[in-house]
Order: sequence, then structure tokens, then C-alpha cells
Amino acid sequence: MNAYLTAMQAIIWREGLRFVHQRERFVAALVRPLVWLVVFAAGFRAALGLSINPPYQTYITYETYIVPGLCGMVILFNGMQSSLSLVYDREMGSMRLLLTSPLPRWWLLVSKLLGSSVISVVQVYVFLVLAAGFGVMMPPLGYVAVFPALVLTGLMLGGLGLFLSSWIRQLENFAGVMNFVIFPMFFLSSALYPLWKMAESSYVLFLICSYNPFTQAVELIRFALYGEFNAPASGWTALATLVFVGLAIWGYDTSRGKKRSLA
Repeated sequence: MNAYLTAMQAIIWREGLRFVHQRERFVAALVRPLVWLVVFAAGFRAALGLSINPPYQTYITYETYIVPGLCGMVILFNGMQSSLSLVYDREMGSMRLLLTSPLPRWWLLVSKLLGSSVISVVQVYVFLVLAAGFGVMMPPLGYVAVFPALVLTGLMLGGLGLFLSSWIRQLENFAGVMNFVIFPMFFLSSALYPLWKMAESSYVLFLICSYNPFTQAVELIRFALYGEFNAPASGWTALATLVFVGLAIWGYDTSRGKKRSLA
């Protein structure tokens, strides 16, 4: 068991060191949601005519409404970028060394996901601090209650990125896949506008947004930031996490002939 924990600690530590040495990645992860929060929020609020009350008991501004969605954006981009680094490791050969470890491959991949999730959670909390500096405050209890939601979301989106990376052999191709996944997943969700507002525009789009796993993750974060537990969103996010992580482990299973070159 000590070997398992040592391997997990080493992988998480490696992910942390890589992130620390990539300062541009950290800055970009914060600038992107801050631009949406400070610049685009006013335009979206005016265009959509939003006055948001449900499902909350107190009135909230549009800026506080989109904060959970922007937290999800941070995790979404970090999960994909972490998987992008895995494609790079495979091209450079370091991935081969990792997967030739005597430990089970699923344990190594889960450790990779945990490392990515830890980095995502740190980025989100830094973003929340910066948002508070711009006057966008959440209830104090919410900053604590949201932690499990962030971890679960990080595992879900990290699992999705890991699964995609298992099918991509070249770094350039994965960058295109990232854009194909990230933008539809983000915009077809409740990150920027409520689902009931989408239903007023198109019922088909409303259904797409409702079944989008990212929507469930955003709603889980949104309720948690207000100290509330959203059981349906939690269940769907947990289910999506199991599916994506399972697909990632399956994708890196060399016995299926998909990644024999890694072994």
C-alpha cells in the first residue's frame, strides 16, 4: 500500500511542479474568467434582461450568477490542458516510463486525475479571491461548502480530457479537439444564463443544455457556493465522473490494442 501512496504522491507532486513552472498557464487561467466577469457581464446582463431570483431566496446580481460558471470554466480548461500535457509526455517518451510501472495502470491514471483536480481547485480559489477584489462576493460558508463540488467537477472534466487524449496521437490534433469540446460544452450550459431563459428561446437547446454534464457540474457548484446541496446535480455529476474515468481507463488499456505503443 505504501508503494501505491508513494506513486500517487509523486504524480501529484510532479503535476504541481509542472504547473508552478508554467506561470503563463496560471495567468491565462485567471485572466480568461476575469475578462468574462468584468467586461462581458455588463453586456450579457443588458442583452438578456436578467433579473435572477430562482432557485435562490435572495436577489443576486448577474455577476454573482456567472461566478459558478466561470469556476467551471477554469476547471474545464485546466482539465483539458492537463490532458494535453499527457499527449506531450507520450510524444516525448516519459509517458511510456510511467505506464511501465508495476502498479496498476488505473491507479496511475487516477493519480494523474487527482493531481489535475488539485491544481484546478487552487486556481478556482485564487479566482474567487480576485473576484471578491472586484466586489463580487459569495456567502462566507459557500467558500467552504464548494470544495467537494470543485473536486468532483475536476475529476469529471479531467476524466473527459484523459479519455480524449487516449485517442489522440499528435499534439496538434488534440488542440483542435479541445476547442471542439470546450466551447460547445461551455456555451450550451447554464454557465452564463439560466436554463429557463434558454427554454424561452428554444426547447431543443434547453434539452441539450439540461443533459450537458457541464451544466450539472455548474449547478452543483452554484448551489454549493450558496451553502445548499443540489442532490440531482450531484448525482449526475458523480455518474458522469464514473463514466468519463471508466472510459479513460478503457482507452489506455493496451490489451484492447488502442495504445500498444505505450507499453
